[in-house]
Amino acid sequence: MDKYYSYTDFLKAVGHQPTENQAEKLLSEIYLDLFISRIQRIYRIEQLKTLIDNSLDQKNQRDFYTYASELKMLMEAPIS
Repeated sequence: MDKYYSYTDFLKAVGHQPTENQAEKLLSEIYLDLFISRIQRIYRIEQLKTLIDNSLDQKNQRDFYTYASELKMLMEAPIS
């Protein structure tokens, strides 16, 4: 996720928004950003699994370790 949203920042923004519609737009933007980030993460995990399978089939140890370490980092990283 390119942007960082905290609950405090959201409350500040909502407090400065003159209409409820603008607050809803901000919340929609946050949810959309989280959704896109989640989809990208899932896609990359599936892509890495395919690359790992291919590197095992080709007996390419260097690529296997590269992809496996990236997959491990993705799986261990907190979901944002």
